[in-house]
Amino acid sequence: MRRLRKKKLRQILKEVRLSKDNLIVPIFVDENLKEPYEIPSMPSYFRYPIDGVVDEVERCMEIGLKAFILFGLPSYKDEKGSSAYDRDGVIQKALRAVSKEFDDAILITDVCLCEYTSHGHCGVVEGMEILNDPTLELIAETALSHAEAGADIVAPSGMMDGMVKAIREKLDGNGFQDIPIMSYSAKYASSFYSPFREAADSGFAFGDRKSYQMDIHNSDEAMREIELDIMEGADIVMVKPALAYLDIIRRAKDTFNIPLAAYNVSGEYAMVKSAEKLGWLDGKAIAYEILTAIKRAGADLIITYHAKEIADLI
Repeated sequence: MRRLRKKKLRQILKEVRLSKDNLIVPIFVDENLKEPYEIPSMPSYFRYPIDGVVDEVERCMEIGLKAFILFGLPSYKDEKGSSAYDRDGVIQKALRAVSKEFDDAILITDVCLCEYTSHGHCGVVEGMEILNDPTLELIAETALSHAEAGADIVAPSGMMDGMVKAIREKLDGNGFQDIPIMSYSAKYASSFYSPFREAADSGFAFGDRKSYQMDIHNSDEAMREIELDIMEGADIVMVKPALAYLDIIRRAKDTFNIPLAAYNVSGEYAMVKSAEKLGWLDGKAIAYEILTAIKRAGADLIITYHAKEIADLI
């Protein structure tokens, strides 16, 4: 075995190759900003004003990163998250601005209500209950508004039952049959999301999200969720988080013949950055190893906050 581990041979014998084409860059678009704002719990990561998003996309494109997923921080919030599907909302403005400058950028949008609701939950609320069915029309309308503004892919993340079907019907009924859906199909109620809630200002006012996000103990449930989304019309399915759920990624890849995405989430990023700051590990090397593990587990696409810093390594 050691004969095949010689330095000259290692490159040609790699079983898994991480590529810039595999990576999707998350971008936080904040309608309330005039200058970029560094997120305290996510060192070296920023929220950008709308005009700053164009500059950030340009920087990424120059180093070979072409795919982006946009998250919005609106100027106003209400009980139903109406700024999410406002045709002049923050994501809609950002999509038009970026599309005008870059024909070849792949623009994906997070389709959810949590950043836009006053209570911070991913759906319509009645008392202390998050209502599934009344939420579907609002999610579908949000996806349609993104497609109209220039999204290449819409990515529903709220884990509402029937969300993929509602979006597919809304898009098809309005002439957007060619817009793919990348569904957050197996999204766990994870503790790894905390920094994101600060980044996207999407903390919830009461309770938790366990009534609609998955139980961290379950694997079979993830397969059922993914299968349902595929039946409803998902073109790409996703597992989130990634690092603690490599077994789910592998099982999904083995079970379903469909493009598979994984989300290397904010808490995973923050742990690496915190240890790097203390000098405990080589941040870039660890990030590369983590992303390689996610790819090796079976992910075709990886959403990651590490994309820019390791682009030169791959």
